[in-house]
Amino acid sequence: SFNLDDFKNIFVVGGGKASGSMAEAIEELLGDRIKDGAINVPYAYPAYETKRVKFEHASHPVPDIAGVKGAKRILDLASQAEENDLIICLLSGGGSSLMPQPSAGVSLRDKRRVTDALLKSGATINEINVVRKHISAFKGGWLAKRAYPATVVNLILSDVVGDPLDSIASGPTVPDSSTFQDAIEVLKRYGLWSKTPTSVKKALLSG
Repeated sequence: SFNLDDFKNIFVVGGGKASGSMAEAIEELLGDRIKDGAINVPYAYPAYETKRVKFEHASHPVPDIAGVKGAKRILDLASQAEENDLIICLLSGGGSSLMPQPSAGVSLRDKRRVTDALLKSGATINEINVVRKHISAFKGGWLAKRAYPATVVNLILSDVVGDPLDSIASGPTVPDSSTFQDAIEVLKRYGLWSKTPTSVKKALLSG
């Protein structure tokens, strides 16, 4: 449990197919105690009834520029949080596609090509997320790094068997148990390495 009086500001961030409803529930509970919020949800989903939390509708399961815009806003909010602030992170299935932020040197177009190829290859969601985490500046713990030294509380709805926290929404706020080599091996396993864009290969090989 957390004493909210111990925190100066409360921010709400996150994304996924259920995160809009989660944000409505959090705002109903906390109301004006929330300073600001940013959530990414799919295009097909409705407008949500919130005053403090703002929404970015984006593409799922292949990422688009709207998702990048929303992910950048989430990272900006996390970066402005200070040691005596609280960030409530709402994550659910679909969050990985909805919150894309390609790592340096990787274009959104190349990330889309890799994601699309993996989706068609028969790779599991865990394998797909291993690759996506390693060409991202958001997933695989990077959101938590940007949030430091604020306190981060994760509220997570899992769509992954076994509930591995670093795989749900590609684990933006938890340590990454996989490696760059693991990502390369996934692409090779499904015969995709030779077709992988040069920018993605370079990012994975450089680690």
